[in-house]
Amino acid sequence: MKKMTIAKKFGAVMMAAALAAGMTACGGAKEEAKEAAASEAASEAEEEDEEAAEPAADGETYYVGICNYVDDASLNQIVSNIEDQLAKIGKENGVTFDVHYDNCNADPTVMNQIIANFQADECDLMVGVATPVAMAMQAATEGTDTPVIFSAVSDPEGVALVESNDAPGANITGTSDFLDTAAVMNLIFAADPDADKIALLYDAGQDSSTAPIEAAKAYLDEKKIEYKEYTGTTTDEVQIAAKSIVADECDAIFTPTDNTIMTAELSIYETFAEAKIPHYTGADSFALNGAFAGYGVDYANLGVETANMIAKVLLEGADPATLPVMTFDNGTATVNTETCEAIGFDFETVKAAFEPFCTKVQEIQTAESFE
Repeated sequence: MKKMTIAKKFGAVMMAAALAAGMTACGGAKEEAKEAAASEAASEAEEEDEEAAEPAADGETYYVGICNYVDDASLNQIVSNIEDQLAKIGKENGVTFDVHYDNCNADPTVMNQIIANFQADECDLMVGVATPVAMAMQAATEGTDTPVIFSAVSDPEGVALVESNDAPGANITGTSDFLDTAAVMNLIFAADPDADKIALLYDAGQDSSTAPIEAAKAYLDEKKIEYKEYTGTTTDEVQIAAKSIVADECDAIFTPTDNTIMTAELSIYETFAEAKIPHYTGADSFALNGAFAGYGVDYANLGVETANMIAKVLLEGADPATLPVMTFDNGTATVNTETCEAIGFDFETVKAAFEPFCTKVQEIQTAESFE
């Protein structure tokens, strides 16, 4: 029903009243009819008044289910920023994002149960943080219209989450933390041009590590630099691999955006620091947890942009099938100054060496999580 202005509503009421008063001299039936008309006009004006008093915002509540793959600094930073940004967007638009968060701690059975719970509760949209969760959500929602937004998927095309980054093609899209491996490798030799034995430390079962490790091998093969692979699927196995790297007297270590190594970083960084071996990694969260250097995307911004994509789908009706995957400029190197000193490097010298290969070099100190 079209809303009336206050002036028009007042006029309608007064006109009805005047009409009723003017007909008092007429016959009873006619007078009753006019009185009924006046009453109806007044009632309609009152109804319009109540309608105009309703808030302009739609007041909708959207159920968003977020499943995180594992408890680590990078992924937790993404979740925190998704929640904060959705709260901000909700306030600006007069809507509520009812966020349900859970962490499967890398357990596929728990992961699938979390997703099943989201579906049973008829969530409006699911968010998968990291590749394994995104793939499980893709499989669970196949053939449905439930939108899925992923975050921190390093190679969406490579793991067949999307047909292409430009045109995902189904009910799923999101943000990627694609790593420019060559950029990280350049930092290794910028700091130590004489490095001739590189350790590649990763979890062979992590999809996010597959492409970067192959790229690192190709880079080192081209330069005829010796390298050796060290793998682990648990923190205990990663600790054993770290000791092997020290025993083999490697000059530097490369790890991509690998969640298993990220989870273990706090337990291995001192081993590398004492051996004076710099650990180069694919995210600033590794450096936060003690690694010498992290290079890659800003995970706080990754979370914000993931939330913005969620809002586009739920509030603007954007179709995930045609909403391009968002990638970011991997231009920031984060150096742990405590570890830098422990391995015998001078931060200002390192910063000067890194600057030609980065858009920014920033400092960080060891902590369990970002403030």
